[in-house]
Amino acid sequence: MLGKVRLNDPDLRDRLYELLEHDHLPSTEGSHFVQLIISLIIIYLLAMILASVPELDARFGWLFTTIQVGALVVFGFEYAARLWSVVGHSPRRKSAARDRIEYATSSLGIIDLLAFLPAAIALGFGHRPTFALLGVLPFFKLVRYSPAMRSLLSALHAERRALFGCLVILAGAVLVFASLLYAAEHDVQPDKLGTIPQAMWWAIVTLGTVGYGDVVPVTPLGKVISVFAIIGGLTMIALPIAIISTAFADEVRRRDFVVTWGMLARVPLFSHLSATEIADIMRLLRAQTIEAGEILVRRGDIASSMYFITAGEVEIELPNRQVRLSDGTFFGEIALLHRANRSGTVTAKRKTRLLVLDAQDFHALLQRVPGLAAHVHKTAKARLAESGDIALAELAQVAHGDQPVAE
Repeated sequence: MLGKVRLNDPDLRDRLYELLEHDHLPSTEGSHFVQLIISLIIIYLLAMILASVPELDARFGWLFTTIQVGALVVFGFEYAARLWSVVGHSPRRKSAARDRIEYATSSLGIIDLLAFLPAAIALGFGHRPTFALLGVLPFFKLVRYSPAMRSLLSALHAERRALFGCLVILAGAVLVFASLLYAAEHDVQPDKLGTIPQAMWWAIVTLGTVGYGDVVPVTPLGKVISVFAIIGGLTMIALPIAIISTAFADEVRRRDFVVTWGMLARVPLFSHLSATEIADIMRLLRAQTIEAGEILVRRGDIASSMYFITAGEVEIELPNRQVRLSDGTFFGEIALLHRANRSGTVTAKRKTRLLVLDAQDFHALLQRVPGLAAHVHKTAKARLAESGDIALAELAQVAHGDQPVAE
């Protein structure tokens, strides 16, 4: 992974920092590193789980131990590398010690530390139950590499006050129903409901819709109280679930909005538009996914859409060459503008997610925004004049650095 980096390279620290923190685009060393760490986490967790089965541990215990030790060593080296390379990359230009302390005390730094240190100590002492407890901590390293997990944590943080309110309501409901059942049945079932704390266990199990059945009301009044507790429990469960699911969906939409906005704002044809006009274009986009090897358009087809690549890679086969485009690039707008046929065949090299702007919406947008129409015609004419070919004109935009950077 770091074979191209020499130890005497003066920029080693900066290059290592870029590898660990930013260089995660597809087909780069950073993306390979991320895939390696994720695979190692999964293998490590599987080994830890299987090692708890006595029959498997007796036969493959040495293999499980080797995987666990190896993974923890890698996590430890990764932490040390991050701690060493973070120097000089603080936005506030702090000292080396301050930069390292800032990383070590950050949420991600703490997760990186907990991913190997507690489990390594437990494994060193050879105490299996403790290791089983602490060995799951590397799972949380996926927060660093999983946008979905980061979105979920952001949603939980955003709705922390509402969720805390749900806990307060739940605690109040437990106390109320426990007190009611205690008053109704403490004389009838003194061994199970003789105290409010005992009744609180029943209230928690009932409101949580678990219903173990170890404590069951026997009086008519107690059964009536149980009915209301069950109904209240359904509400208690539904309320936080609704809050979290709504917040998570909003977070995902917000993230997709930022990515799409960044792409559209960097397209030369749209770069001069106002925020409102870009938002109008975003509403016209539709998502499309194509699998590896699937042909998106063929040479000679009528241009019906322009495309933005949000993730993946495509290859454009032209008469005299082949060109590959990946995350953040776009193509097809000049042929769309001139209502021309496609001059190349576009094939997905791997699974690719696209945002598509259809021809009808594109031309309707030009009619609705005269300023955009004038700018589009001017830009397309200039690009076409430079190359003399529609396909080359589109690719010239990429060559001139006009494509958006990957988000």
